[in-house]
Amino acid sequence: MRSYTLTTTAHDAMVEVTDKVREAVSESGVREGYVIVYCPHTTAGIAINENADPDVCRDVLRRLDEVYPWTHEKDRHMEGNTAAHLKAITTGTSQTVLIYNGRLVLGTWQGIYFCEFDGPRTRTFHVKVIGEK
Repeated sequence: MRSYTLTTTAHDAMVEVTDKVREAVSESGVREGYVIVYCPHTTAGIAINENADPDVCRDVLRRLDEVYPWTHEKDRHMEGNTAAHLKAITTGTSQTVLIYNGRLVLGTWQGIYFCEFDGPRTRTFHVKVIGEK
């Protein structure tokens, strides 16, 4: 397993980590299998989405804000970050990607993102490559 650290600079952000995952797959020597990308935080997640147009990430974050506004009069969580928890639940804590011929099986426009919902912070994510060399 490889662990990576990143520092987010905004309250909400989608940071592409595809190259880090490719690096872990390459270094593992696995030719056929899969890789799991996992986020151990309750206010962040992992997503696969378009990586060609940065407006997609901006739109996704804006729409998540619309669905989960930062403040709500009925929220009881004393840290005040209930919206971040809900966004993390929505995106999920992990993604699994197939490996074929030593390469990630992603669509033409797909990238893997670390999704920050309670930043800025220093965060960690883990990459586990499983398969045959």
